[in-house]
Amino acid sequence: MPLRTLRPFILSTAAVLLFALGARAGGPVLWETDTRAEMLNGESRGVSVTDTGALMLAPRFTQVFDTEQAFVWSSAADSAGNVYLGTGHDGRIFRVAPDGRGALLYDAAELDVTALVVGRDGALYAGTSPEGKVYRVTSDGRAEVYFDPPDKYIWSLALMGDGSLAVGTGDTGRLYRVRAAASKPETSLLIDTNETHVISLAADRAGNLIAGTDPGGIVLRVSPEGKAFALFDSPLREIHALSLAADGSIYALALGDAATGTRPSASTASVTTQSVSASTSGGTVTGTVTTDDGSGAQAVAFGAQPQTPARSRNELNGARSAVFRIMPDGGSDVLWSSQTVTAFSVAAAPGRAGVLVGTSDKGRIYSVTDDGRDTLLLQSSEDQISSFVVRGSDVFAASSNQGKLFRLGGEAQAEGTYESPVRDAKFVASWGRVWWRGRGQVELQTRTGNTERPDMTWSDWSAPYRDPAGAGVASPRARFIQWRAVLRAAGGADARVEGVSVSYLPRNVAPEVLQIQPLPVGIALQPAMQVPVDPNIEASGIDPALIGPQPQIPPRRLFQRGAVSLQWQAEDRNGDQLLYSVFYRPVGEGTFRLLRENLRDNFFSIDGATLGDGRYVFKVVASDAPENSLGQALVGERVSEPVEVDSTPPVVRAAGEPQAGADGRARVRFTVEDASGRLRRADVSVDSGEWRAVFPEDGIADGPRESYALDVPLSGAGEHTISLRAIDGSGNVSSARIVVRR
Repeated sequence: MPLRTLRPFILSTAAVLLFALGARAGGPVLWETDTRAEMLNGESRGVSVTDTGALMLAPRFTQVFDTEQAFVWSSAADSAGNVYLGTGHDGRIFRVAPDGRGALLYDAAELDVTALVVGRDGALYAGTSPEGKVYRVTSDGRAEVYFDPPDKYIWSLALMGDGSLAVGTGDTGRLYRVRAAASKPETSLLIDTNETHVISLAADRAGNLIAGTDPGGIVLRVSPEGKAFALFDSPLREIHALSLAADGSIYALALGDAATGTRPSASTASVTTQSVSASTSGGTVTGTVTTDDGSGAQAVAFGAQPQTPARSRNELNGARSAVFRIMPDGGSDVLWSSQTVTAFSVAAAPGRAGVLVGTSDKGRIYSVTDDGRDTLLLQSSEDQISSFVVRGSDVFAASSNQGKLFRLGGEAQAEGTYESPVRDAKFVASWGRVWWRGRGQVELQTRTGNTERPDMTWSDWSAPYRDPAGAGVASPRARFIQWRAVLRAAGGADARVEGVSVSYLPRNVAPEVLQIQPLPVGIALQPAMQVPVDPNIEASGIDPALIGPQPQIPPRRLFQRGAVSLQWQAEDRNGDQLLYSVFYRPVGEGTFRLLRENLRDNFFSIDGATLGDGRYVFKVVASDAPENSLGQALVGERVSEPVEVDSTPPVVRAAGEPQAGADGRARVRFTVEDASGRLRRADVSVDSGEWRAVFPEDGIADGPRESYALDVPLSGAGEHTISLRAIDGSGNVSSARIVVRR
């Protein structure tokens, strides 16, 4: 197991053990939030979550421009510092000046501006979809069709070393070269990739193109002469975005089937728009990445419908998205991945090793180092981070739902807040204390309510708790609780929170006996040998299930004449250990009498003879006393259906003298009576031979008195013994015999 995978595993296990130590059923519960996975479930504003789960102030993230469009599909930057944004579904291009003032530059006829790149001549080249065209847009907003291929989509654009424009298309998976000329541009097919889509493009310093495809998920290096070489074959289907690092590494963002969906075919015009469309509610969008390292080589990438991220190559089965690092020597590694989060954009982090990853997970940006340690850098106010623009040390992020442009600064926020996930105490709870581990200027607040999501019915945020050693929770009793941390930069000290703990005591709820099942008379239950639990574990307060599974072996069933057995099901919503008491009373009486108390098993057997014949009802009482303080225990009970108890065997008598006929047969009569039940069957045996079933004179053995007239064949002369065995409904057996001479 790699170190970066082992670390969160150890932290998670430690958190579970701590919870078990403080969360004995029926006692106080300790809610501790200190792992990265738990912290990522909260809402952060101006707060980062480190790879170890600590909270720190995030880099400054300020809004620069609002396009008032739903989606930003593509972006680019020029040498003057202007940022260009291509949007959907109105197909507009905006230019944002370095001072933050933005304006509409061009409104295309197509629905979506899916790719942008700035040429050496300063003009902006824009790829549109569907019915893809490439426009050349000048600084004054005048545009002309620069390239009109037969392909449906213009997914990606890049500037080649000689200034030519590389165009990646779908759904034919072609890569074109377009050269400027005096009269009109010269176009040529650089390569047909044999893939359906060329989703992303980048240009390296050697003049090669780096192309990402779909559905093969291949990263290609294409020379200026059109020679292709496969650098990487991803286990995911789409190379959604590419970014080149200063050391020659390539960062490739790949999407799985769950994130990309099904791409349209050229023959289905009605689906064409869907290839670049997205849910206006924030479900899916597409994204671009533009990088400019100052050398004049720019790259723009655009991909289709995304959705969610993963972490090592063995974990990529079913992953929504992953970021791979392809090293200059040809090796590759998985830096980041997720089964639930769709990443839309990736960019090499300026000034340090690693990448920035923009996602649809609450518009979050992650910072991932080359050894795979990822930090939730910040959470934006929008649904998705669909594009990065990196120029030198400046980093811009474009969002979707709504389409805005943000600047990512190097300095930290002056103040940030983090709201924890909501804790469900399951029942109305009394709150104990709240405390935390950390440093710097940190304040905590709590609020409580009785609805699953905080709303106007919840309490207001409490007054701040400023002592990390702990304070009593001031919020009112309720079922749900949430805490908020406020971090401030003061005197240059870093504010940091490494874990927050809240203790509480849920209201005790009475156990319930859900069902009582009487077994047929004669079946006894015997406890099976259980795996013993180390008494030191129980004494420590740790749930034994955390040490290992504790299988409960059901009781053995065995025959015991006259046995009366009960099994029952009970539950305690607090999770308390239960003790049971069993009572009985005869039908028609009003007082229950105790049979057995302090049972830990959910079954009980008794010899019916100790009760006496009759009809009885049984009551099972469950108590949660083992897990609650004196005077706090509660009980629940249930009464069974009436159970017939019959321990008296029937009486079998011979009726009259047996008669042996000349035909070798004997004619005998028996009467059978059962004082407290009904007969079930009778059998006859001749000379200790095999028992054979016989029927009474009325044809069915179902009453308390039956008569049997038997015509029994005899073999040979002499004395013969004829036996009749009768069995009642409770399994009681009696017999009688007659001697016949022939």
